[in-house]
Amino acid sequence: MASQKQKTAARRNVKKAQSAAKSKQTLKHLPAKTRTALGEEANKVRKGEAKTRKELEVEARRLEVAGRSKMGKDELRRAIARAR
Repeated sequence: MASQKQKTAARRNVKKAQSAAKSKQTLKHLPAKTRTALGEEANKVRKGEAKTRKELEVEARRLEVAGRSKMGKDELRRAIARAR
């Protein structure tokens, strides 16, 4: 059976882990306008109106765009448009 000291330490560790997990929920803390934009982008991808980042990266690789692995979706879109 665990001692009182061990129980206290375990309780403290659990609270610390819960606190860390809660602070990492970054989407919850973004402005509403940003969350809306992210949701709209996700819906476009689901409907097939927009490409995923992975699809954009494959196209950038085909066009031999330099630095593509460090680019975000918008940067990849612009780089692909310039490379065409």
